[in-house]
Amino acid sequence: MAQPSVIVVGAGIVGMSAALALRMRGLPVTVVDRQAPGHGTSFGNAGTFATYEVQPIATPGILRNVPRMLLDPSGPLAIRWQYLPRLLPWLARFVAASAPSTVERITRELASLTSRADEGYRPLFEVAGATDLIRREGALYVYTRTGAQDVRRRAEEYRSRGVCAVPLERGELEELEPNLSPDCIRGLLYPDAFHTVSPLALTERFVQAFLGLGGTIEQAEVAAIDAAPDGERVVLRDGRVLTAERVVLAAGVWSRALAAGAGARVPLDTERGYHLVFPGAGNLLRRPVCWYERGFYVTPMADGLRVAGTVELGGTEAPARAVRLRALERGVRALLPVQGAPASEWMGFRPSMPDSKPVIGAMPGRPSVIHAFGHGHLGLTLAGITGRIVADLVTGAPPPLDVGAFSPTRFARRVSAAG
Repeated sequence: MAQPSVIVVGAGIVGMSAALALRMRGLPVTVVDRQAPGHGTSFGNAGTFATYEVQPIATPGILRNVPRMLLDPSGPLAIRWQYLPRLLPWLARFVAASAPSTVERITRELASLTSRADEGYRPLFEVAGATDLIRREGALYVYTRTGAQDVRRRAEEYRSRGVCAVPLERGELEELEPNLSPDCIRGLLYPDAFHTVSPLALTERFVQAFLGLGGTIEQAEVAAIDAAPDGERVVLRDGRVLTAERVVLAAGVWSRALAAGAGARVPLDTERGYHLVFPGAGNLLRRPVCWYERGFYVTPMADGLRVAGTVELGGTEAPARAVRLRALERGVRALLPVQGAPASEWMGFRPSMPDSKPVIGAMPGRPSVIHAFGHGHLGLTLAGITGRIVADLVTGAPPPLDVGAFSPTRFARRVSAAG
């Protein structure tokens, strides 16, 4: 039987991982995105494959932090108060996901994905010739006096979830990363994590491999995904219509409206993330370092030292806030002996679900549309295994894990059950 034709909507790291995985199986694939591949949110991430990150953002007690999120625009987790009315339905689900039993369930479900992140990527790295962009030095979390007392407990929690976490004292931190501030008195090393020296170059390698295998890319904005008698119609803003037997929706934060048009109402919103790049400072670290109390990452990359992270809930329309960029700059200067001004500043939109889990799977009654979005902080980490799952779903092969927990209908089911 002929393999089904596929259109992948979205050319970020998730979309290109899915497209490459599908093309490696011989399917005819076209990727459509309004931007050049890898130039959206995938461009600006911290470059870390966070295989250890199994805990959702909403944890028990998050509700009492909401006033501080509204009042401190430079904090690690902030809310633009002007956006609050639109955010309230998402925020209510976010707080509901912080119940202890729910957090435990979400943690298990996220671990089923993160534990397979490397497995999902290795064949893609190989076919794309991208191994030179990958560094396997682990990732390091550092703690100052306010958070250092809980390091060993955190290590045990992660170990109980199947994550290798090594607690470190000050002397051990100095051996690993001698340039860290003396305020960092304890740490957690995640030796199985890895990072890329260029998120954009990685996506572009996937693009080159995809095109080399006969895939095609269209730079155009998608207006709608409509059902057709023999598959799906992808309607473009320029008036053209593309057809295929299957569509993979991997358009990041822009997926919400397209998913609604295809019959899936998902509570997707936006975490606004920021980054700075300090050229010539990449030699200050060997591996990604996260300052736990301030919620940002510092990663050595090919173009310098990238400082990225924090969460701002504020939608896609408001401009970047300088106060958040300056908070990142103050933070990195307190952590490391960084000299000079940043060469670039950036803001992007993480597609975020209130339960911190991506949306992966088809809608019941519409199996020809596969959803693959909403990865939040884990887009880079989970793109490889998401691409593998998408390829399995499109070709009818059994996925390597139960994807029911990531269904686009999971919130609708709970509403119905509550009713």
